[in-house]
Amino acid sequence: MTPLEKRGKVYLVGAGPGDPGLLTLKGLRALESADVVVYDRLTNPSLLDLAPLSAERCYVGKEPGAHPVDQEEINRLLVDRAKAGNSVVRLKGGDPFIFGRGGEEAEYLAEHGIPFEIVPGVTSAVAVPAYAGIPLTHRDLASNVVFLTGHKDTPTKKSTIRWAELAKSGDTIVVLMGLTNLLTIARALIKHGRPPSEPVAVIHRGTTAEQRTVTGTLATIADIVTAEQLTPPVVVVIGRVAGLRDHLQWYEQLPLFGKRIVVTRPPHQAGRLGRLLEAEGAEVYHLPTIRIEPPESWGPLDQTIRDLATFHWVVFTSANGVEQFFRRLTNQKRDARSLAQTKVAAIGSETAESLRRHGLEPDLIPAEFRGEGLVAEFQGRLTHGTRILLPAAAEARDLIPRELARMGATVVSVPAYQTCPVKEGADALRRELQEGRIHLVTFTSSSSVKNFMSLLSDEETRRLNGVIIAAIGPITAETVREFGFETAIMPGQSTVPALVEAIVSHFKRAK
Repeated sequence: MTPLEKRGKVYLVGAGPGDPGLLTLKGLRALESADVVVYDRLTNPSLLDLAPLSAERCYVGKEPGAHPVDQEEINRLLVDRAKAGNSVVRLKGGDPFIFGRGGEEAEYLAEHGIPFEIVPGVTSAVAVPAYAGIPLTHRDLASNVVFLTGHKDTPTKKSTIRWAELAKSGDTIVVLMGLTNLLTIARALIKHGRPPSEPVAVIHRGTTAEQRTVTGTLATIADIVTAEQLTPPVVVVIGRVAGLRDHLQWYEQLPLFGKRIVVTRPPHQAGRLGRLLEAEGAEVYHLPTIRIEPPESWGPLDQTIRDLATFHWVVFTSANGVEQFFRRLTNQKRDARSLAQTKVAAIGSETAESLRRHGLEPDLIPAEFRGEGLVAEFQGRLTHGTRILLPAAAEARDLIPRELARMGATVVSVPAYQTCPVKEGADALRRELQEGRIHLVTFTSSSSVKNFMSLLSDEETRRLNGVIIAAIGPITAETVREFGFETAIMPGQSTVPALVEAIVSHFKRAK
């Protein structure tokens, strides 16, 4: 191994402005292979979940006016971790080279011989105005854009900003970190020729559920921002294009805009629910409360697969059961043809879709997507001697095997997987609840309810009193009730799309 390889490498990755969907694919790949992630205050916490569980996470956040970890210490941290042979991701809000001190960190790495790579990010200077419905250029209104930091330089005699030139040449001026000096900036632009009536927009925490936009003019905006009590971070847009917001705003018009919604599904299943919620404007907070793991022994399931020819029916109660069943089927060098003479039942559309991906069309899908619905569908279909295989969760309810046995069937129920609680993320969840940043929690199974509640103390659980709860079906809702809470949202059909539709309808009614 060469000395270069021993030092590892640092990736300066732009995390984007807040919406995790704006992370680039190259940034995603860097995170997925990271040994160390060094991140700051403006990084969306959900991006940290993209790194391996084993990765070291180092917070070096900087609050306005307070830098608990100074820049020199951050620089040394990057060098030390890289010299130890790690792949280090320095995750920076926005783009690392747009007012992000990425250039300084890259210089330090170069001086110390540390290999590094720059992964550009979507800068807030562009994305935040776009989410507020403001195009920075427009054929009729603006042919150029100037990006300006309002953090250090102010329009005084010592300012390095050429205000006279800027006022005359910048069709659109975008100011980052300019809240404190907003009044001074506005006065300087007016002094050097910009009309006092020129439109201005100030956008707080753009691309997130907390996005808030106030508008005014150069003459009025400072007073308006003070009255509205806006706080950093903000992006300021000055120019005629800011006046287009009234009819171009789109993000704030989405039905779930401003709602921070917790998704408690396991990571491999959370994607679809999260994407559907985000498409409606929600900010999704991923908090998997369960993890799908193999059963304690594959023996019982493997044996029933060898005996498949003796079963008349195989009943799948979840997509997890389907995937684990076919995993073991493949392990025995077999495929869907082994079920050619066996009928297959699936509870729910997701379970059915999982079967279709393996080349099987279910013979039976109950109208009601739960155990009771399946039992009702089997009424009159079974005879004494009918053999049914039920690969399910180790902790599954006994309703199906019990009721089908009463109809005369022989039911062999075997564990195909087990759900295990996930404790990671509990501290972050407590902070979010304490700060009132959670608007809704979704539950798609009883186990997700139980494990979510286990993360909180009795006192912390009481903070859920102001949080809306959505459950995918009556069994899950009943589990919610056992913990002393009521389900406000439950779809008529127990599917993810129906759950999202019910959530959207709830908030539309509220509006």
